[in-house]
Amino acid sequence: MTAHSNIYPTKALQEIDAAHHWHPFSDMKSLNAEGSRIITRADGVWLTDSEGRRILDGMAGLWCVQVGHGRTEITEAVQRQMNELAYYNTFFKTTHPPAIALSEKLAKLAPDHINTVFYCSSGSEANDTVFRMVRTYWDKMGKPDKKVIIGRWNGYHGSTLAGTSLGGMKAMHAQGDLPVEGVHHIDQPYWFGEGQDMSRDDFGVHAARKLERAIDQLGEDKVAAFIAEPIQGAGGVIIPPESYWPEVRRILRERDILLVADEVICGFGRLGEWFGSTHFEIEPDLMPIAKGLTSGYLPMGGVLVSDRVAEGLMNAGDDFNHGYTYSGHPVCAAAALANLDIIEREGLVGRVKTDIGPYLQERWRRLEEHPLVGEARMTGLMGALELVPDKKDLKKAFPDVGTVGTICRDISFQNGMVMRAVRDSMIISPPLVLTHEEADFLVETAEKTLDDTYQRLKKDGWLG
Repeated sequence: MTAHSNIYPTKALQEIDAAHHWHPFSDMKSLNAEGSRIITRADGVWLTDSEGRRILDGMAGLWCVQVGHGRTEITEAVQRQMNELAYYNTFFKTTHPPAIALSEKLAKLAPDHINTVFYCSSGSEANDTVFRMVRTYWDKMGKPDKKVIIGRWNGYHGSTLAGTSLGGMKAMHAQGDLPVEGVHHIDQPYWFGEGQDMSRDDFGVHAARKLERAIDQLGEDKVAAFIAEPIQGAGGVIIPPESYWPEVRRILRERDILLVADEVICGFGRLGEWFGSTHFEIEPDLMPIAKGLTSGYLPMGGVLVSDRVAEGLMNAGDDFNHGYTYSGHPVCAAAALANLDIIEREGLVGRVKTDIGPYLQERWRRLEEHPLVGEARMTGLMGALELVPDKKDLKKAFPDVGTVGTICRDISFQNGMVMRAVRDSMIISPPLVLTHEEADFLVETAEKTLDDTYQRLKKDGWLG
């Protein structure tokens, strides 16, 4: 049995999977009873399952496959590096050429005030690093009382102890007695779900000022940082009103508090800029990265560190006692360099901004005309559809939140496209190499899925 060939029947693979494999974020009892979906091959924006069905990868794997599947440039770079130096660590005054080259490349791509990167293996580890880096920075600055990090409800920063705590997913907090001490959460800038009584701009300012009130309540001398995704991804593609980030910048500029922009999803072209921070004109002190860094071909993450924070930590004259066995892994760095070269050579960032992004956005937003859709939104290549039971009352939600979203997600798979469900929102984040023809298929399949879901809900009595 190999990872690339379906030499066993689907049923046999499902039985082995059920016996030995515990999936992330899964109810294993129900999953094992149903049987896992088995993906055996992928090319471009297309997946193939063990039954030979082609499925459009509307989520770019897990928000990460920017350059599409099957890029031999990356696999060949990985093979060359494995033959030369498959592994060595970056502890003990040691480094290697791939880590050096990638660090230089990331410094060139990052905003001008960011010139340093600390490596890890995932976005979750990147945010664990942020947690320690922020607190250590203030210790070195002679302000050890600045410990509290403010995040947002429904934000997502990974599933490690610190990452889960920084995020605002209450279902995750309920397992493991989280968040840890010293993390505070404020409301998210979710206009459709929480702000329809106001204009979008008024709500954006209102949501931002929740940060100001929290800082005043906690005390500026106690607050170390504010962490947020430019656009909340796993929370449901929550695109903040245009007024939100400028007000957040004002609040933080007036106070001695670090800004952490979590770029794990928004980075590397997803919004039509190299980083979401550039799209929203954010000037972060720290930027966790992962996913699109290697297009998911190998696990790698990091934290891009501003000159201010890097100098404060490095000039302290002692160790920053933090790191991982695989920090700056040479093969992962080689994959990242090859991936970034493809993004640059094929102009994928600009393509999202001026070509495929606007093309898909226009067609995606037309889905708002569907009787099941309350809002269709998209920035760059991140989009969402809000499913509602009554278009005349957009505040009204389906009972048993999440059930309708799951029904729609499963129908989408059956129709040949990956579309993720968050609550009763359907979200997409396709590879940046998506063609116009594939974008047409994506929207046509989404519309068919909405029609099929509408008929199913009507038949089952969900719509009266």
